[in-house]
Amino acid sequence: MIALKDHPIVQLYLKHNHFGAMLGMDFELTDTGEVHYRLTVAKDHLATPIAAHGGVICAFMDATMGVRALSNVVLENKVVSTIEMKISFIAPAFEGDQLTGTATILRSGKRLLFVEGQIKNQDDQLIATASGTFNAYPMEKAGFLDK
Repeated sequence: MIALKDHPIVQLYLKHNHFGAMLGMDFELTDTGEVHYRLTVAKDHLATPIAAHGGVICAFMDATMGVRALSNVVLENKVVSTIEMKISFIAPAFEGDQLTGTATILRSGKRLLFVEGQIKNQDDQLIATASGTFNAYPMEKAGFLDK
């Protein structure tokens, strides 16, 4: 059986996720579907002289929960898209902070997945929490076969 991180859909996601690459996001994916997304807060991520923009944290959380949802359906040759997301900002993320995002599947049906996520900094301080709903659909509809 192929490792989740080596699955062709995951590899295509990595190849085509230009937005995540632009932000400097990267992840590890275990064979059990556990995801550890990482981002170091850089100057380009700041909204104030010292703190990250909330949009960066939202994008990071969406990616974290999305890859967790993807890991749950990739063996069915499906991908996911975000239907809705609610985020709570608990503490600011500062320039130089090394953030880690993790997520848990609360429920997975045939098409809908309910996911919770957390972002923490290098000191294990909680930065944000979120919940999201993701739609699972055939990879062909995402355009991966055309590229």
